[in-house]
Amino acid sequence: MAVTIKEVAKAAGVAPSTVSRVIADHPRISPATKKRVKKAMKEMGYHPNANARNLANRSTQSLGVVMPSSADKALQNPFFPEVLRGISAVAHELDYSMLLCTGETDEEMLEAVKRMVFSNRTDGIILLYSQVDDPIMEFLLEQNFPFVIVGKPATRVDEITHVDNDNIRAGKEITNHLIDIGHECIAFIGGSEDRIVTIDRMRGYELALEEAGLPYLDEYRIHTEFLKSGGRQAVHELFALPKPPTGIVIADDLMSIGVVNMLEEFGKRVPDDISIVSFNNVYLSEITRPPLTTVDIHIHGLGSQAAKCLIEKVKNKEEPAKRIIVPFDIKYRASTKEIKPQLES
Repeated sequence: MAVTIKEVAKAAGVAPSTVSRVIADHPRISPATKKRVKKAMKEMGYHPNANARNLANRSTQSLGVVMPSSADKALQNPFFPEVLRGISAVAHELDYSMLLCTGETDEEMLEAVKRMVFSNRTDGIILLYSQVDDPIMEFLLEQNFPFVIVGKPATRVDEITHVDNDNIRAGKEITNHLIDIGHECIAFIGGSEDRIVTIDRMRGYELALEEAGLPYLDEYRIHTEFLKSGGRQAVHELFALPKPPTGIVIADDLMSIGVVNMLEEFGKRVPDDISIVSFNNVYLSEITRPPLTTVDIHIHGLGSQAAKCLIEKVKNKEEPAKRIIVPFDIKYRASTKEIKPQLES
């Protein structure tokens, strides 16, 4: 038979309501009473019913995690399992569970988030993306519901806790690597233009070219899905140009792997015919052929910092907004090659 609160109360010589308050860690209960009740609970093998306790506390001990819409595609990208690993490591340590929210369209996602919030299924939410005009972010702000963004908010940057890399600087540094080894015609292939991460990485690419006095032509900038079908079209367009690029900055490792395969279809080899650099340093970037030169954004760290920030917000609604910048570094591998300056004949 399970031990009841009444039996614990009797053994500890207190009222059942006092036992409930000790379980909820109520500040008004003296340390001596807490010690006595906890000792009785331990001796009798009493385990609080988490659900009942959570109802009393209005806490679910769970964190909602919102994927970008169309999660079937998102989960093909190793970025997401790795960021989830970072979140779950902290959640597990602090006794929270994780509720994953997915959907095919933005409307479906918004409905799912509304259900999560209105049915008290979760204490707070982590958004694993940041996009322009995001209805989910607007809804969470309206509801004053605790949330954190992995990425940089499109607006109200100072009011929203977010965990990000300096993607503009990262874009600039990785582009500078191509410039430093002699490339002058450098293209950019990125995902959707309403994702802040793509906008920032492209801005860094533009700044590097600007500072080096190199052209950044519209036809050198291609936006496509972070997946294969779009990449094929992008590569085709670039190599049909009168002056095709010798180097490409690609916004994401998964996309880079697709581009390498497509380049082979066009008879172009990396890095002999074209150099490519990328972002994220997912595990595939090291084992693909050739291994990719890429920005290591410390994905696991982005996840664990986001979970820590959210749990702080959940525990203290007055917690001020924070901007956490996770450092990045560049992994130099075999996908780039120096270009020797052409001698005038």
